[in-house]
Parts: sequence; C-alpha cells; structure tokens
Amino acid sequence: MQSKNRKVALITGSTSGIGRAMAFRFAKEGFDVAINGFGKAEEIEIQLKDLENFGGRAFYFGANLMEKDQCQDLIKKVHVHFGRLDVLINNAGLQYVAPLEDFPDEKWDAIIALNLSSSFHTIKAALPIMRAQNWGRIINIASTHGFVASVHKAAYVSAKHGLVGLTKVTALETARENITCNAICPGFIYTPLVEAQIQAKAKEHGLSLEEEKIRFISEKHPSQKFVEMEDLANLAFFLSTDGAKEIRGSSYVIDGGWSAV
Repeated sequence: MQSKNRKVALITGSTSGIGRAMAFRFAKEGFDVAINGFGKAEEIEIQLKDLENFGGRAFYFGANLMEKDQCQDLIKKVHVHFGRLDVLINNAGLQYVAPLEDFPDEKWDAIIALNLSSSFHTIKAALPIMRAQNWGRIINIASTHGFVASVHKAAYVSAKHGLVGLTKVTALETARENITCNAICPGFIYTPLVEAQIQAKAKEHGLSLEEEKIRFISEKHPSQKFVEMEDLANLAFFLSTDGAKEIRGSSYVIDGGWSAV
C-alpha cells in the first residue's frame, strides 16, 4: 500500500540520463518521486509505472524551466500533489559549443536560464515548504566545469561556476536549519548530450566513434573512464540522508581525476 508519509523527491530533467538514474535510486529507497523533462508521452508513462513498481507514487510534471513562472509553478504543483517536498535535485541542463565571438546570443540566454536561473527559481520556491516541514535537502548538479574551464563553452562554464556559488549561498542561509544544500560536480558521463559532442569531434578528426570516445575521455580523465550515472545517483541519495546533515555548501567532484591535474 502506498503511504502518504513517504518523503518526496523532485528531480528536474529526469526523463533521461542522470536524472532518470536518480529517480530510480530514490524510488528504490522508498521515496515518492516527481519527474520532469522532455520525452514521448508513452515513454514517460512506462517510466512512471516502472518507478511505482518499487511501491511508491510517481508523477510527471511538465514545465519549461527556462521560464521563471513555470519553475515556481512546478514546485507548487509537486507540493499540492504529494503534500510535501523533501528533496529537490536541480539537474536539467543544456549545452552548446562555439567560440566566444561566434556564440549565439540566444544560446547564451537559454543556457544561463536553464543551467543556472532555473535552480535559483526552484530553490526560492522550495525553501518556504522545506522550512515549514523543518527538513529539506537541495542538490544542484553542477559540473567539473564549475571549477575549471574549457574552450568554446562560455555559457556552460559560466552557468556551472554560478551554480556552485548559488549552492554556497543557499547553504549559508539555511545553516542553522534542518535544510542542506550541496552540489555534485561530474566530469564526462556518456549521455546523449556528450555522445553528440563526440560524434561531432569524430567527424572533425576523421575518426570512428569508438576511436574518438577514447581520445575524448583520455584528454580529460586520467582514469580514462567515463563517470557512471549510478555514481551520481548514489551520492545524491547519501546527501539526502540524515547521515549528511552537516554537509553544507560542499561541491563533490566525480571526474576520474580531471580536476586533480
């Protein structure tokens, strides 16, 4: 029987990739799960049924997180539907690669809106709910690019640096409360977004996809391995437990040694 006393986790951008892995991790641990993202209706319905196989509730909330009002409305809808909101994971993201002088203004605006501003708006809307509950966990999915830069990624690097800063401010403003805010900063994960970059590079370098994968990851990760989505999901869950109650404003780098170089 489904219990309304279960904690509720909202993961943005959770119909695929990292967010999807996190949704399943939290469902397995007994959370009710709110998912959000793009995808075909029938595929989302299958995901919801698979999530509910773990015994909890799951519901899909559509929202264009590039719009402030829709960010705020997403939080309100999740709270009304489930009656609570315990864990907010800001995971939705967008990437575009181009030299600064050729970087389209509209791409800059879109990446900043989704990768940074949406987290500000969702956190702002979620904090009153978490304060009323006297419990909450906020996790921002940043990136190793929150600490280091790469050429042709002006908007993404700027947004992720900003997200690390937003994480610290949120942590300070909730430091005396039973609410924490932390960031997870992965290196490269073989998601569709990264695969598209590798396909473009393979064409540019005249290599096969597999050859380019090896060249691509070896350039950044001393481990020569991609980060696995489950690694992030496991850490996100830990940060949502009482065992992490005094971890505040931290940014956990999972990047195969990239930032250690």
